[in-house]
Amino acid sequence: MKSSGRRRTEHRTLNTDERDLKSNKLNTMEGILDFIYTYRQEIFLVILSVFLGIEVISNVPAILHTPLMSGANAIHGVVIIGAIIVMGHAEGVLALVFGFLAVLLGTLNVVGGFVVTDRMLDMFKKKPDVKK
Repeated sequence: MKSSGRRRTEHRTLNTDERDLKSNKLNTMEGILDFIYTYRQEIFLVILSVFLGIEVISNVPAILHTPLMSGANAIHGVVIIGAIIVMGHAEGVLALVFGFLAVLLGTLNVVGGFVVTDRMLDMFKKKPDVKK
């Protein structure tokens, strides 16, 4: 039997599930790319902020690190207020859970900042002389 030089390929037809899966993957990738394109300036700003923050923090002397971090943790109270406001407008259980976690973790951060500040200030207090 002589071959005609053409390679015979069998075309397999995709069933409905395979087509839906392929379509969902394509839609997901298009959605991700659309999100990146729509919010490219905000994404650039976040990436730039990360690099700038790393550069600033790495140049802080060790003696200033504790007071600056405790102050920054205290400022975290703004996040708590924002989380409470968002929780008040939450529509659904998942939003309420995330809001509660934000309030809880923000509160822990603020309390931790004040505890660190208090311990740091205790280091500078004079200790009373003990007479024997």
